[in-house]
Amino acid sequence: MNRKGLRQAVLDEIEMTLEQYCSGCFLYSHNRKEKGRNCAHTFCVSCCTVGEKLRQYGEQLKKR
Repeated sequence: MNRKGLRQAVLDEIEMTLEQYCSGCFLYSHNRKEKGRNCAHTFCVSCCTVGEKLRQYGEQLKKR
């Protein structure tokens, strides 16, 4: 697979992960309602296991 194909595969994995795990996430909606959008986003990026996986995908994209 060429570089462009690998990048597209990683982007597809990101999209699938977001759709599968993040759509309708109770913790995100609760945090957003109680503390605001920025706090909810921060929680997802720093504490959530799915956020950790998404950060790993981001690192893969930076390398390519």
